Amino acid sequence: MLAKTVLSLGLWLQFAAGQSTPERGPQPSISNSEGDLLLLLDSSGSVSYYEFSRVKEFMWDLVRPFSFGPRDVQTSIIHISTTPTMEFPFDRYQSGGTLQKAIKDTRQLMGDTNTGKALSYAKEKFFSGEAGARPDVPKVLVWVTDGFSTDDISEPMQLLKDMGVTVFIVSTGRGNYLELSAAASQPPEKHLHFVDVDDLPIITEELRGAILDVIQANRLHAVDITSSSFRLVWPQLLSQENGYYTLEYAPADDLSRKRTKQVSGAHTSLMLSNLAPETTYEVALIPESNVHYFPPHTTRVTTLAEEISPAQVLISESGPHSFHVSWAPMLDSVVGYQVLYGPLPGNSAELLEVDGQHNGTVVEKLAPNTTYLVTVTAVYRSGKERSLSAKACTQEEGSKVRHLRFEDMGPNTLKASWDAADGKVLGYRVRCRRQTGSSSIISVSPQIHSVLLTDLASGTTNKVCVKPMYKNQPGRGLCRMVHMQPATEAQGYKHKQRA
Repeated sequence: MLAKTVLSLGLWLQFAAGQSTPERGPQPSISNSEGDLLLLLDSSGSVSYYEFSRVKEFMWDLVRPFSFGPRDVQTSIIHISTTPTMEFPFDRYQSGGTLQKAIKDTRQLMGDTNTGKALSYAKEKFFSGEAGARPDVPKVLVWVTDGFSTDDISEPMQLLKDMGVTVFIVSTGRGNYLELSAAASQPPEKHLHFVDVDDLPIITEELRGAILDVIQANRLHAVDITSSSFRLVWPQLLSQENGYYTLEYAPADDLSRKRTKQVSGAHTSLMLSNLAPETTYEVALIPESNVHYFPPHTTRVTTLAEEISPAQVLISESGPHSFHVSWAPMLDSVVGYQVLYGPLPGNSAELLEVDGQHNGTVVEKLAPNTTYLVTVTAVYRSGKERSLSAKACTQEEGSKVRHLRFEDMGPNTLKASWDAADGKVLGYRVRCRRQTGSSSIISVSPQIHSVLLTDLASGTTNKVCVKPMYKNQPGRGLCRMVHMQPATEAQGYKHKQRA
């Protein structure tokens, strides 16, 4: 039998280890979607209580991120049993919380698996105002089945598709692939899934995305939503020659602040910026055509919460008289940054101003071997300010090791020597990275300028670094590669200096 099989290694491992499936975290809300979504639930006696419960969990996970309401997504459930039954009409539950409870409280009816009857019943309800269905919105049917039906499904399913319903099928049993692929909307690769009931979470995101493609395809909706902007996308209705679009948008709680834009009929998207964070906007797209009348397209978009900037401040490239300060993230809602810095302890401070298109600057003309307090303040378009501080240390003047050299001291042993670094050195740290064997770190007092390095295998190339240590931070190190002679060349060895 032709089928697609989905295997969840993670879930299998959890089961083998005696662990339960982890609780899935909160999903980001999905707005800008409008459609009637019908969940066709196999409630017959061919489904076990365990399978029925897992399918209900899957159905809630599938719809959980949607926004529900008369201008968003509406959901209903129809039971497949001896006689089809609607659990609740499309317009009954207008919030995620009430819908979740309704799905959880749904009880299995048992009886025969008369799927054909249920599909005919669904066709009536999909276009019935009494069932809460809406005209002129996308219709989506999600049928979760164990692959078994006691009556014919082909004719009622084709009638549904002919009336514009998009059909997704999830088979948790051994359904006939040819029959189910013919029943699902085309192509079957996008609309038909074969998966074990315990692995339903694997397909949730993919199936939800496919549903979104249907219910967002023919309406005005927003993408790339941030705290200060979003992009509007709409189907192509006009052309450059036969009209233009008028776009109106305003905060839902203050429609008097309406703004208007016009774009040519060739456009199918527009970016709106300089918006307020965490604000719901009413948006209307009005096609202006001299050939046909098109009704306005409307949607509601909520901007995200304002991101924090700076969320982190980094200090790098420190020298005796300068360091580089950078911050993240960069936000469109920030017009500029102020960098305030001064020595610790002390009462003096200097100010640098950086435009909002940059996320770093070099602070110069500093005193060596000094700790500075650096405060970066983001200035937002709204007038708000947000600050974050960090400490930075300049290096000692001339704080670099010079003239690192090596001397053979016997098989597998070298003497590393160096000239003293300037300033008040507290000690030196010598790191040896061996080509074979473990690395080592040796710390010595400031009066000592050489160490013995042992266990250096013959014929290997090793890296030796010496770094001066100061009160506030390490100085600049010096590294050299040193090659050990092969054992045959080391015979009759004599002390000799290595360059």
